[in-house]
Amino acid sequence: MNSEKIYLGAGCFWCAEAVFQRVEGVVSVRSGYSGGTKANPTYEEVSTGMSGYVEVVEVEFIPEILSVQKLLDVFFEMHDPTSKDKQGNDEGSQYRSIIFVTSKEQFGDAFSKIQELNRNKYQGKIVTELKKFETFYIAEDYHQNFYNNNQNYPYCKVVIDPKIKKLLSEKMIK
Repeated sequence: MNSEKIYLGAGCFWCAEAVFQRVEGVVSVRSGYSGGTKANPTYEEVSTGMSGYVEVVEVEFIPEILSVQKLLDVFFEMHDPTSKDKQGNDEGSQYRSIIFVTSKEQFGDAFSKIQELNRNKYQGKIVTELKKFETFYIAEDYHQNFYNNNQNYPYCKVVIDPKIKKLLSEKMIK
């Protein structure tokens, strides 16, 4: 089966990585940066909010198992798509809600999902950006698989655990 990639920004990439690693049909998840122009940005540069980059996850998935629509259901449920440049205590443009698509089909699916949610759930308040994918730089090694390697870290306990429990209870992840 062929796989596709999509790049999603939903606040801190540690949260998004932990969630998408638990979605059936996802092959791999890598934390990194997208949306800026400088080659090889560092976490310190992105953290300033001045680089143009967003903390994102590269989600490789198998469309025959996981549709873009279902993947986006998880994406929109795991964060607040109506909050501009802020998710919980994480604040700044590097935490904005954004979807970088890699195909016209993904763009259509994402556009439709945003329209549907704006009509039925958020009353036109979604601020999630929808852009064509250009570049992705993988984050430093210590950011990869962060939750699985650091489950007792306070941020994991306070922020990530509740997201995982919520999505598990809604049967959106495994």
